[in-house]
Amino acid sequence: MSKDPDNLTARLLEAARSAGADQADAMAVDGTSLSIDVRGGALEQAERSEGIELGLRVMVGQRQACVSASDSRDATLVQMAERAVAMAREAPEDPHIGLADPAALAREIPDLDLADPAPEPEAAALEALARRVEAAAAAVDGISQVDSSTAAYGRHRIHLAASNGFSGGYARSQTALGGVAITGAGLEMERDYAFELRSHAADLPTAEDIGAKAAERALDRRNPRKPETGSFPVVFDERIAASLIGHLALAINGGAIARGSSWARDLLGKQVLPAGIDLVEQPHRPRIGGSRPFDAEGLATSDRKLVDDGILQGWVLDLATGRQLGLDSTANASRSPAAPPSPSLTNLSLTPGATDRAGLCAMAGTGLLVTSFIGATVNPTTGDWSRGAAGLWIENGEPAFAVNECTIAGNLIAMLARIVPANDARDHASRRVPSILIDGLTLAGS
Repeated sequence: MSKDPDNLTARLLEAARSAGADQADAMAVDGTSLSIDVRGGALEQAERSEGIELGLRVMVGQRQACVSASDSRDATLVQMAERAVAMAREAPEDPHIGLADPAALAREIPDLDLADPAPEPEAAALEALARRVEAAAAAVDGISQVDSSTAAYGRHRIHLAASNGFSGGYARSQTALGGVAITGAGLEMERDYAFELRSHAADLPTAEDIGAKAAERALDRRNPRKPETGSFPVVFDERIAASLIGHLALAINGGAIARGSSWARDLLGKQVLPAGIDLVEQPHRPRIGGSRPFDAEGLATSDRKLVDDGILQGWVLDLATGRQLGLDSTANASRSPAAPPSPSLTNLSLTPGATDRAGLCAMAGTGLLVTSFIGATVNPTTGDWSRGAAGLWIENGEPAFAVNECTIAGNLIAMLARIVPANDARDHASRRVPSILIDGLTLAGS
């Protein structure tokens, strides 16, 4: 019997119908992953795995249950269906569950070029890449050691089918390369990293560039001090700026809105970002890891402005949260084989500004350039936010010395409303967000 994901989902649906399900959807994900770690010029770890994960969601009336397995034998598929139906019959009723109307299903599945056509790399080739990252970082003056270097590869096929007639699948791959460099010794040690991930290996920077970048970032952290305590402008480096936009993404998630537990619950149609700035979801960007041709309920994905000219346009919804709020799904359902769908965003792009990170530092004058976060405290209801941070202190518009052991605090509603974006977003990133300047944040240092 075929073990192709499309065949397995069809067999799961048939088993669900035979077991007494009124509606069902099935998901199959098969794939391979390979990772190599190098430390001190020697191979430290090598792992390879391959397998398949199956998920079945059944509905009996307005009750549902999910089961999963990694065994594709016919007997297992029958057992999955029988157990899922038995579980659903004991589950509480939920008036919001249900599959999509067949008329709303995606009819065409675009090819987003998410899978590298090149063959799986040999372990020796990945090890060689990791060694090159390590060697490049170690060759930089001032680097005392390279903590680790990693090269990894993964490839998966995904197929979703449902009793409403939907059946679709696609493949995706990713190759990753990175390293962690250390400067100093003992209590004077400081570290930083560089890490790159692409769907196609040919799109990666060279191992030498990645190693050199890790070293450069580690050297920037030498001899850190605590910054002053007070209210200062803060520049968030592009590496971490996407986390600020991520807080907005979480706040407009339909699940949080339906629960009434989001600081954005009263902001629909109101200013959440400065005028002139858009936040756009773009699920069809070719070769980007966050892209998907359809959502986890078989609905067609498409570009959508979440924020237009600074004004919040809508929530992020799957079918269930949409029904709960009296709205249509925004085709943002996401799921793993072991769980039911929930709302989730794909790729995001923030309108870029007119200057680079150096320009933001010049605008800040005196303040903090944050390059890494440590921990987080976020009140999801009020938007009060604080994080430990490290980076560089800005004096006379330029980075002057390294800082650590400081805390930044503010309120996300007020912070996001006055962001100033740079123009240094990385085009390959799923969340294409540049460095960001926010003035008047509270710093607690010395």
